[in-house]
Amino acid sequence: MQSTKTSVSSPDKKTDALFNRRDIFAYFIVAAIGASLQLVISSISQEWFKISYEQGILIGYIVSFFVGFVLTKLFAFNAKNSAKTRREIAKFTLVSVISCLITVFGSSLLYDFSVNRIQAFTFVIPFSVKVVNVNKLVSHTTGMGLSFISNYILHKTFTFRNTGFYEKLKRLLGL
Repeated sequence: MQSTKTSVSSPDKKTDALFNRRDIFAYFIVAAIGASLQLVISSISQEWFKISYEQGILIGYIVSFFVGFVLTKLFAFNAKNSAKTRREIAKFTLVSVISCLITVFGSSLLYDFSVNRIQAFTFVIPFSVKVVNVNKLVSHTTGMGLSFISNYILHKTFTFRNTGFYEKLKRLLGL
């Protein structure tokens, strides 16, 4: 008796590697949009409302979270056609909580360190009245950079992959 083999297409090894150019480039563009939105929202919220630096970063992060999920699903990690959006949202949220902690607390620690070790440095944007706090800007950007590295690795290896985590979580919660 002759057996027939059906070939199952395996993922392209080039796009499956952790650090491949296509995914890094797509994720970098998505992250740059989210980071820009986060910086703008954080800056505006601190100017318009009486909130702290950390609260401004948190508000910016929350707004960029929603935009980030949609853009990441559509443009990064080949996940736009997956039928597992609920699973991806749950996992994206878990990764984002870690990222939020890195961004908010990392930025805050760096800002406090820079002000205590160096001094607060500000300048006015030419032809405007906008005062830029360089310590806050550099600290926030550095916190987002650290978060970017964590996010890329966790989204690539966890969020948009079938790891069995979602099924275990559903069983644990009785859903």
